[in-house]
Amino acid sequence: MAGEIPATTVLETDRILAFRDINPQAPTHVLVITKEHYPDVSALAAADGRLLGEVITGVHRVAETEGVSQDGYRVVFNTGADAGQTVPHVHGHLLGGRFLTWPPG
Repeated sequence: MAGEIPATTVLETDRILAFRDINPQAPTHVLVITKEHYPDVSALAAADGRLLGEVITGVHRVAETEGVSQDGYRVVFNTGADAGQTVPHVHGHLLGGRFLTWPPG
């Protein structure tokens, strides 16, 4: 959000921003974040369900423009250290463009 790391913007509205992950884990790997700070998806859900809906809508819009909406995609919100959250700002990972195994890795 601060512009400290170069990013390729995929979608921007007045409240959300979507950009390509700098360390992609799939052919399509886009982060969708809120412009307003929330530490994780739990905090966002508790404070502003409407904005959470905008994030999910943004994910869907990106999936359509990236061409992965038909074959399928994954959305991941890591929440807390035990889940692997390393950036203390809510962000959804949109992953697609190949068959995604479970568990990931």
